Amino acid sequence: MLLGRGRPARWTGPTEQDPERARNRTPNGTPTRRSAAMPIVTIQQGPRDPELKRDLVKRVTDAFVDAYRIPAETVQVWIHEVPADSWGAAGKLAADK
Repeated sequence: MLLGRGRPARWTGPTEQDPERARNRTPNGTPTRRSAAMPIVTIQQGPRDPELKRDLVKRVTDAFVDAYRIPAETVQVWIHEVPADSWGAAGKLAADK
């Protein structure tokens, strides 16, 4: 890409394009904890006992906290329960197995 008068365009990193993003980055350009996006995890499964779901949500949240070093409050876990008569695999309805 060329700018006016035939000069080549210079790539500008996020620190030069957006001062707000610059404040949320370390000197080498990686995002800081403050700028981390909120992870949203979606789990699709058949109906489970609420106690099992509580344990699952805690473990998934802990995994993101450990891996990304983010506060637990930023992790959202969505459980989408699908009844066995509403999905299938290998040509058979799950309820028929």
